[in-house]
Amino acid sequence: MTSLDLSSDMAAEGTEEELSGNGEMENSAEELGDSEPFVPPNPESQASEEAGSTGMEGVETTAPYMPAVEGEEEDEGELPVDFERLWKAAHDNPQDFTSWTDLLQYCEQEGHMTASRRSLNAFLERYPLCYGYWKKFADMERRAGNNVKAEEVCVRGLKAIPLSVDLWIHYINLLLGTLNMNLPESTQRIRSVFEEAVDAAGMEWHSDRLWDLYAEWEKEQGNLKAMTVVYDRILKMPTQLYRGHFDKLKTHITSNPPLDILSSEEYQNLREEYKQSQAQGEGSNPTEEEEERPPGEENPADTDDGKDSEEAVQKMQELLLANMEKIFQDNEAEVRKRWTFEDAIKRPYFHVKPLDKAQLKGWHVYLDWEMAESRGAHDGTAEEEEEQSAPKPDGEGVSGHKRVLVLFERCLIACALYEEFWIKYVHYLEQHGVEEARSAFKKACEIHLPYKHTSHIQWATFEERQGNFTEAQRILEALEQTTPGLAVVRLRRVGLERRLGHLDRAESLLTDAVEQSKENPQLHAFYSIKLARLLLKLGKNTARARSVLQEAIELSPDNSKLHLNLLELEVSGDPRTNGAGVQQCISRALEAPLSPRTKILFSQRGLQFAEDFGTTIQSVLTMYEDHQKLLKEIGPKKRGAENGDSDDQEKVSRTDDSSAGAQTAPPTVPPVPPPPMMGDMSGSYGSYSSWYQQPQYGGYGGYQNPWNQYNQYYPPS
Repeated sequence: MTSLDLSSDMAAEGTEEELSGNGEMENSAEELGDSEPFVPPNPESQASEEAGSTGMEGVETTAPYMPAVEGEEEDEGELPVDFERLWKAAHDNPQDFTSWTDLLQYCEQEGHMTASRRSLNAFLERYPLCYGYWKKFADMERRAGNNVKAEEVCVRGLKAIPLSVDLWIHYINLLLGTLNMNLPESTQRIRSVFEEAVDAAGMEWHSDRLWDLYAEWEKEQGNLKAMTVVYDRILKMPTQLYRGHFDKLKTHITSNPPLDILSSEEYQNLREEYKQSQAQGEGSNPTEEEEERPPGEENPADTDDGKDSEEAVQKMQELLLANMEKIFQDNEAEVRKRWTFEDAIKRPYFHVKPLDKAQLKGWHVYLDWEMAESRGAHDGTAEEEEEQSAPKPDGEGVSGHKRVLVLFERCLIACALYEEFWIKYVHYLEQHGVEEARSAFKKACEIHLPYKHTSHIQWATFEERQGNFTEAQRILEALEQTTPGLAVVRLRRVGLERRLGHLDRAESLLTDAVEQSKENPQLHAFYSIKLARLLLKLGKNTARARSVLQEAIELSPDNSKLHLNLLELEVSGDPRTNGAGVQQCISRALEAPLSPRTKILFSQRGLQFAEDFGTTIQSVLTMYEDHQKLLKEIGPKKRGAENGDSDDQEKVSRTDDSSAGAQTAPPTVPPVPPPPMMGDMSGSYGSYSSWYQQPQYGGYGGYQNPWNQYNQYYPPS
């Protein structure tokens, strides 16, 4: 049985304050540019596995982030003593990053392979962007002699985070240390992995080490032409160390003759360019010069052995460097455009700690700018468009759709826990394809944001818009199971079922919500109102809607919204047969523990209903008298609380003056003296009349006549 070797790189795990979210020390994570040098293969440590055993071809079929099958784990007996406790703590609160790091550190210290595998698989399923832990996992398997499993771990990690330059280099070094490089298949496999690496991460701003490793490896293979191709590709790529690549390319060109570093086609084109430059310098036609040369006279550009002369080699090198200089200058201009944005990125790796506002704003600005650059690449002149549409190897254009995608993927490593960036990404992808947007939604909601409801709701809306109703239903149902109790999720489910014509299902969802929320009176009232409106407006079941509201009022008699919705239900019926229901609703509200302002509103509504639809004059007079009694009981006290008591004589004087002025205005109706039985209420009722006409009750403010017009119903004294 093999125990874990506590080497220095594995011992890097510590407290959250010491670690980045990638499982690396904080200080090393910020110096990713120099963290892992090229490690040449050691012939003594090369294994004899066949070259085709496990490669990046398996990326398409390997399930990402899935824990290893229990049956494949080696049985090491009982698990460590504290494993179950730490395991339970991590799984009970999977969002607590510290619980996970405590579990991983404990397993590492115990040196238990089964416990370590189980913990790393579960952790990386939840936090797949922590590239440092993928590296630790692969190293653990390799030290245990499981080279195939080590490669599988790297492949899974690269499936999760294909832009990780460190993980690509780690994987390549693993292959260089385990494959038999004497086999031609091994060389071809390494080159294939390099190509996949630069295709996935070659446009990353910090991809310089990957390109250098590729070029140096080709040099070690003695393939100088392939080395030239690699440097030619990186020369067109805006990266952090772009100038260093150009310096290395110049050294490469000046140290080797063009024939050895260029393909036959490129060499012939360069030679023709050299001949034309020579002819232009002498002012003659190269064809005529060839014809006039005496028989047997050698071309001055050739030596006796058929190779280029030293002078010709030097001239062609200068021409080649001049061509490369133009490409370098264009690339340098692109680097300058991006340098400020890149310099503002302080944390390009994943971590659970929040980013500051400046970092978040910087990513937003950078993304907007890159998308604008991409659009601008297609808005130029016809000649520019033709030049931009010319085929480029591997799609490695300076700007365009692929570069926008790479920048988004980089952003969603550092900002993986922020919904706003995922939603921004999906909106961009929708312009290019439905499946791309769906894949981004799936990755965001199922891996990085399992508890963020906004992204899930937008995903469900996206699927509904695409006609995938079953998937939309599944997304919302799964979200409600993950985050129970969110009213917005239940209402989205109800709305989806209603739009699909499943009114019985929508009613059932609301009914369940009403039953489950009885312990929360406010939420219970909210769902009851929604259910009653559905039954009334769509189900045309007035009796059931009334019953729902009445039951809710019994549970929450102080909820004014329940009383108002019940009053709306009663008023919306036939006034000739529903007058008693309205009166009963008004009486219930006036007896409930509601605020004085609300009670006055209900009394006012009842008085208005009696005036508009009352069948007898006595019903109008009864409502009027009850309303006056209510005003007398709570009206002055309410207005005193609203206006405040003041001893300022000047304010009182101004108020009296304005009231006197108001009394001089011509009345809207002929003045009628108040009846003797009511006493003199013109002052109090007139004030209420002006209060009733205020804008907040605009629905009833359209009645211009003051309420004291009802004095007409009483005989004069």
